[in-house]
Amino acid sequence: MSAIAAILFWGCAALIVYTHAGYPLVLRALVASRRRPTLNPGIWDELPRVSLIVPAYDEEEVIAAKVANALALDYPRERLQVIVASDGSADATAERAREAGADLVLELVPGGKVAALNAGAEKASGELLAFSDANSVWARDALLRLVEPFADPSVGYACGQVRFTDAAGDNLEGVYWHYEMAVREMESALGGVTAGNGAIYAVRGDAYLPLPPSGSHDLSFPFELAKRGLRSLYVPWARAEEKMVPTLEGEFARKRRMMVGLWDIVVGEGMISPRGYSPLFAFELASHRLLRYLSPLLHLVVFLANLALLGDGWFYWFTLLAQLALVVAALLGRDSESLALRIARYYVMTTASIAAGLWDRWRHGASGRWEKAEGTR
Repeated sequence: MSAIAAILFWGCAALIVYTHAGYPLVLRALVASRRRPTLNPGIWDELPRVSLIVPAYDEEEVIAAKVANALALDYPRERLQVIVASDGSADATAERAREAGADLVLELVPGGKVAALNAGAEKASGELLAFSDANSVWARDALLRLVEPFADPSVGYACGQVRFTDAAGDNLEGVYWHYEMAVREMESALGGVTAGNGAIYAVRGDAYLPLPPSGSHDLSFPFELAKRGLRSLYVPWARAEEKMVPTLEGEFARKRRMMVGLWDIVVGEGMISPRGYSPLFAFELASHRLLRYLSPLLHLVVFLANLALLGDGWFYWFTLLAQLALVVAALLGRDSESLALRIARYYVMTTASIAAGLWDRWRHGASGRWEKAEGTR
């Protein structure tokens, strides 16, 4: 029994360390050992027609500015279609989008964000479909940069870099995002990114996949397209800005909502199935996605195995105290200026959000309902 507990303890602890710290180091070594592929081996004879789709739910405060930002992009106006897909908005979202100059405004029955994205894609006329949140602000050259990789026919998806503003508050998502973007840049240079972001991304029109309400473009498109032989890339010079959720409680709630559909994506849509992936992309997906999603379970197994090993010497008392200290540090981090305590709190709460989202999925199902994050408008 003690031997089994030791295997579980050390195995799960190693996986936790690997997915958060070891994996980026392995990526760095792989990138250094390979010739970095160019993001744009060819050029467009003529810039592609692009439909920029903005899903919106009660966005009257920001939708006019968003449409104005889209129309001010450094991209030929005759080759840009701006679509606002209003998902059952009860305010003046649709009216203000029209007044601001959107080419097409869809007034839809409430169905959730993914349903709005599907409806926008169905009405789009562009060769490429670009997507953005209503509260995201793109740099003037962002669309030009975003479409560059698609000159290579093997590229099916590209996401840009989102920078978070208004960082006042106790949410450390912006700090984490710097780490995450560095990882995605290395993935992009190898097998392709394993996830995108909702602020700025694009997909080939003929490769667009209508997803169920529980789906997620950010998580589903990279692996779904990889199964079809298309690469997903990160384009760091295609930039957007977005307000960050100011509080960690708000970030926890946002991530919890995101994780509700995780089971459906990983199991139902087939993320977990290796069929169709290149070995390199399968390695990235297992290291960056699947192990991250297993983190709550891995921590639980480590804790329980640690309890079973307390009779095997002082070292396991030390590791148990270290785990309890992480939880205590997270509790103290709520009202502390200490960066170490705040990082502990961020890590514990974001890890817990995965378990909370799955719990919500089992209790209420994956409705795909739309809820805006606090303080981001």
